Amino acid sequence: MSSSFSFDIFSEIDQQEIVNAINQSNKEHSQRFDLKNSNSNIEFKKEDSSVVITSSDEYKLKSVVEILKSKFVKRGISLKAVDLGKLEDAQGGTVRQILTFQEGIPSDKAKQIVKDIKAMKIKVQAQIMDQKVRISSAKKDLLQEVMQLIKEKDYDIHLEFGNYR
Repeated sequence: MSSSFSFDIFSEIDQQEIVNAINQSNKEHSQRFDLKNSNSNIEFKKEDSSVVITSSDEYKLKSVVEILKSKFVKRGISLKAVDLGKLEDAQGGTVRQILTFQEGIPSDKAKQIVKDIKAMKIKVQAQIMDQKVRISSAKKDLLQEVMQLIKEKDYDIHLEFGNYR
């Protein structure tokens, strides 16, 4: 039996789930009466993990974004991980919006998480490892307390727990 237990706090999104949500959204908006002939399109750019949404006008684009958000939620993608870009004019009198995804925990948020854990004054070690935070302790119960604290606090980012040892 191991003398030390640990888990990681990280922020990742399954790209296949993004693709599935986009495919479902494209199918739904092509069938909706209010969006017919709107030239609406949702395209996933794998290289920079972003989604480009185009439509004929602002109202229709917002409708397509709402459809996409609902599909993200159904597929288990947290909306905290989605960053909506500003609305832009595109070619041919259309409008465009770019959605980006937050991957990894930013250093300022990681420092805040470690600070909050240390404020608990329990015997756990928290260390920042690149874009994730590793929590270790000799007792599993203490790790569960830390996990509960992280779930209760709102850091305005998508957080996941994993790599239990």
